[in-house]
Amino acid sequence: MVLNCACLVKFTKVKLIYGDNFNSHQEIKSCIFEYIEIFYNRVRQHSTLGYVSPYEYEAIYA
Repeated sequence: MVLNCACLVKFTKVKLIYGDNFNSHQEIKSCIFEYIEIFYNRVRQHSTLGYVSPYEYEAIYA
């Protein structure tokens, strides 16, 4: 699935303004990877999948 750029920008702003202080580029990369691979691609509900997460969708229809 293609990650919505605006969604990633919002996530990054929230993390930088309200939360985490990153000590290295690796921490930033790890945080973004976790957001994309774990939340966005597995947990987040998608309207095109009938408002279930991709993980749940695969479990139902695989």
